[in-house]
Amino acid sequence: MAARMFIQCIMVSLLGGLICLDRIVIQSMIARPVIAAPLMGFFLGDPYSGLLIGAFIELFWIDRLPIGTLIPPNDSLTAILVTASCILSGRMIGHSCREIMAFSLLIYIPCGYIGQKMEIFYISVNERLAKAALSCAEKADLNGVASKHLLSPLLYFVLSFSFILLFLWPGIVVTTFLFPRFSPSILEALNMLFFFYPLLGIAVALNTIHLRGMIPVFCGVFLLAAILMELFHGL
Repeated sequence: MAARMFIQCIMVSLLGGLICLDRIVIQSMIARPVIAAPLMGFFLGDPYSGLLIGAFIELFWIDRLPIGTLIPPNDSLTAILVTASCILSGRMIGHSCREIMAFSLLIYIPCGYIGQKMEIFYISVNERLAKAALSCAEKADLNGVASKHLLSPLLYFVLSFSFILLFLWPGIVVTTFLFPRFSPSILEALNMLFFFYPLLGIAVALNTIHLRGMIPVFCGVFLLAAILMELFHGL
């Protein structure tokens, strides 16, 4: 069971690394949480959980725009980690519930800020690669320019892959160990936290309507509808 789960973590890390490449290569918005999380959920057989998690995280940091030198928290890595951990942990525990989702969000939100540091490191390395490519161009070394150009996305993929694998496996181990031992009061607190997340996200979205038009409103309405569906389903 442990070996199979580790192989699944490697597969998730590979797919997550490819998704995160969209942040620097094509930039077609695939790496946005509202898309990345459902893609990961579809890969793991639970797109609905991915939709919920993606909407949560999309709203959490929607006010942090990558303008100028500002590097926002890495919401792509966070969305992938939360989705994969929630689904895989639920399978190991034997059932999937909103308490597991709330707990996964709680333990992985800090990864967004750690991922932010990772991107700062990548940018510093990428600047050195750019200078090396210019040096090769001055020498008419086309192969050198091409290699430096290709090394940049490869580095980002390796960093993203390693980051996901480094945090996903321990997170699943912690969740599957602690969750069955939680008291009913802790489970009730996690259940309440699950319904607090959309309120927090919608509050952030309302504060950014003038920045992103109807996108936060759409995400907020979708998230509210999904939470209501989850609530009535639980009843």
